Amino acid sequence: MTAAATKPVRLGLIGDNIAQSKSPLLHRTAGALTGLDVTYDRLIPSDMGLSFDEVFAQARMSGFHGINITYPYKEVVTSKVTVLDPFVRGIGAVNTVVFDADGPKGFNTDYSGFINAYRLVRGKRPPGVVCLIGAGGVGKAVAFGLIGLGAQAIHCVDLDPFKAAGLADALAALGSQTRIEVFGNAVAAVDCADGIINCTPLGMVGVGGSPLPAYAMQGAMWVFDAVYTPVDTQFLGDAQRAGLTVISGYELFIGQGVDAWKIFTGTKVDLTALRDAIQGYFPC
Repeated sequence: MTAAATKPVRLGLIGDNIAQSKSPLLHRTAGALTGLDVTYDRLIPSDMGLSFDEVFAQARMSGFHGINITYPYKEVVTSKVTVLDPFVRGIGAVNTVVFDADGPKGFNTDYSGFINAYRLVRGKRPPGVVCLIGAGGVGKAVAFGLIGLGAQAIHCVDLDPFKAAGLADALAALGSQTRIEVFGNAVAAVDCADGIINCTPLGMVGVGGSPLPAYAMQGAMWVFDAVYTPVDTQFLGDAQRAGLTVISGYELFIGQGVDAWKIFTGTKVDLTALRDAIQGYFPC
């Protein structure tokens, strides 16, 4: 799956509300740092007047080497790819696709990106009891990451109770020591939680808001927000004012992006150089 250095590496991102996405910046910069000729396009189905299925097929047939997948298509795309990693099959969501000669292959770098982001800020301290708000594609990956980090319990919350229940069932099937519970609302789920995680679109540029009222954060120790545009969301601001340790979505963005880059190209990029090159482009 290594991209040949002698020809352009054509990459892209399929998702809604991605006009502000910095994925093109990350991958084009990684290309410049590693000597690869990289193009990276935003593919927004509604803007193109096409369905997700049509955009995916078009990308596959028009010479893209690989694509990233973001909200709300990470679960939808799983039926269109071969997922070799049984753990990723368990997650049931894909955010990275490579178009191989024998068909598209699916990967999930949100999982590894979250683990790296958590450890960067909190080291080897266990997550404890965690309230996870949002059981969609990124929520699933983060939940599996929490299992890997040894969380004591995960309180699953989603506006769609069937999604929350489905995630709980998938986590329970792993047979870990982590206690899994489903809650009907975030305020109830955050009671007695050590950590609070936002895996909803709330807080994104063009969406705004927060999944949790500020008063409900009292008593927790740390928070993580999967949103990274902007970096300083209302959710994280409320957490900082409450004295909680903050893990920014920027760290997940960097982690999942670097892992996707390696899958796309088979090359490593200097992480410090990449951070230095793109840091100034992120809105606060």
